[in-house]
Amino acid sequence: MTEQFLPVSPDLTGLCRFHFEEFQPQRDIMHSLLPILTLILAWKKGAGALDLALPFMVYLDPDNLVCLKWGFDNLQGKITFTLAVNTTGWVGFGLSPNGGMMGSDIVIGGLRQNGSYFKDYYATGSSMPLVDKQQSYTLLSLSESEGQTIMSFQRSIETCDDQDIQITAQPIKLIYAYGTTDEITYHGARKGTKEVNLLNYMPRTSLPNSNYISATVNNITIPPHHTYYHCKIMNFSNLNTKVHVYQIAPVIENYDIVHHMLLYRCPSFVKRPYDKPCYQGDIGDTCFGVVAAWGVGGGVFELPEHAGIPFGGVDGSTFYRLEIHYNNPNLNAGRTDSSGLRLYYTTQLRQHDVGILTAGVLGFGNMEYNIPPNAPQFHTYGVCNTTVLSQLVNPMPDLQTFAVLLHTHLTGRKVRVGHFRNGQQIDFLGLDENYNFELQQIVSLGNIKTIKQGDEIAVECTYSTLDRTNITKMGLATTDEMCLAFIFYYPAISISACISHPNTTYLSSTNYQMSDSEIAQYENSLKTLPQSQMVSDNNANFRLFQNGIVRGMMKTPNVTCQTNASSRLCAAWISNPAGIILLLLWIAVM
Repeated sequence: MTEQFLPVSPDLTGLCRFHFEEFQPQRDIMHSLLPILTLILAWKKGAGALDLALPFMVYLDPDNLVCLKWGFDNLQGKITFTLAVNTTGWVGFGLSPNGGMMGSDIVIGGLRQNGSYFKDYYATGSSMPLVDKQQSYTLLSLSESEGQTIMSFQRSIETCDDQDIQITAQPIKLIYAYGTTDEITYHGARKGTKEVNLLNYMPRTSLPNSNYISATVNNITIPPHHTYYHCKIMNFSNLNTKVHVYQIAPVIENYDIVHHMLLYRCPSFVKRPYDKPCYQGDIGDTCFGVVAAWGVGGGVFELPEHAGIPFGGVDGSTFYRLEIHYNNPNLNAGRTDSSGLRLYYTTQLRQHDVGILTAGVLGFGNMEYNIPPNAPQFHTYGVCNTTVLSQLVNPMPDLQTFAVLLHTHLTGRKVRVGHFRNGQQIDFLGLDENYNFELQQIVSLGNIKTIKQGDEIAVECTYSTLDRTNITKMGLATTDEMCLAFIFYYPAISISACISHPNTTYLSSTNYQMSDSEIAQYENSLKTLPQSQMVSDNNANFRLFQNGIVRGMMKTPNVTCQTNASSRLCAAWISNPAGIILLLLWIAVM
């Protein structure tokens, strides 16, 4: 399923904040000054405020008495929870293999007159759980206010404890229970369970009288070609007032041949519709601003509840290009298709317009970028120094990123998106150590990450060409390669792409039949060449900048379990807080 996080909406924030906002703890145990200060500041901002550290929220019970918020830095890092329950007794929260007690990983805490209590437990049945020998959870803060207990705690996403439930990118059953006093006894009916995907949370918006735009082809004939791209230029002139698209759903007639679909916004000089094969030198080839996407293995994509893709109004005359990539390896003739995208929208405008920034490596003119054959690992880099964006957008606001789509072609194995400030890497905006071209899913960031003017973005792709005997070039064909990251952010600016290419005109003629050492030397040459950077806006204005540089990227965070005779320790070696992602996508140019 193509998914993306949905942070707290203004209404939900208000409900949950009824107990959070302006609270003055009667009894407060502060185990970590910074986390609790962050929480207090976030909660005191008022209705509609978004906690950047804990962007996800869900009620675990039907009566909205048990509220869970959470966030994380990266898949190998730590996950932080805040549980708010309408009680002044003990509160319990756990991860369950089946929704029941047996085998569950549980924390129980509360406040007594003499201070707080908090422990990590595991359940062997429908009875009082046992204290875990390895306490994998850390209490950050615990307070009571206005009849509610608020407990913040943290654990590693990957622990080394076989009595813990491991958190993965799959849905997991969360359980809760609470008492009316601090004596931990049977909870009775004060319990429940809810299935949630903690690492890729995506609840569905349910709006009455849902309206949608249909962007589909109509009974086109697919030629007997292995790869075929079809493009349809259209506009939505019936939208004479601005709306926000909040959900994009695929409409697939032939799942076996529809490989991916993209909807692009066109420059203002594209004024006529057409319906024909792509990339034939038509004016619609200049439509490059991605606004919607679907790929193999994906499903419905929903935007954060406080943001939407703008359509209509002053943009009512804007044209869009729907591009569909058909993969027809059996060369079947005479098949027809009417697939496309359905864009659900609301007239109740949201706080922010969403933009998508394309970063990475794309072909520049006649400059070649070839990947040698028989390479077990070969790295390419695309850079974007956001200082140059001010040439087309000034002033440039801080960009709040909430999701990223990663894309290579068939030889891609890994993709990493580094975030640099003042010449030093501070984060990862995207990270997929096991890239799968056939599994194109959108995965949200664990928290909102801010790109400031002057920050740099570097997209690193790792390829394996052990099964190839000829060079692999950077190009449009599926057998060519690309290295792209689609960064979802708000508020939207008019920039559509910030991409680069090493200035390979400095290279002498190269023999690509190389030894491993020669491959490494060639890769380093490409990395140290001046990087030509191109920036384009939504109206196809371009700026070219020379002498970009590729900075060194930190190692990927990982978890190492260490065992000795007396104890088992789990050490998370984190170089820096990082963005997450197991990702996806393509861009019609593939």
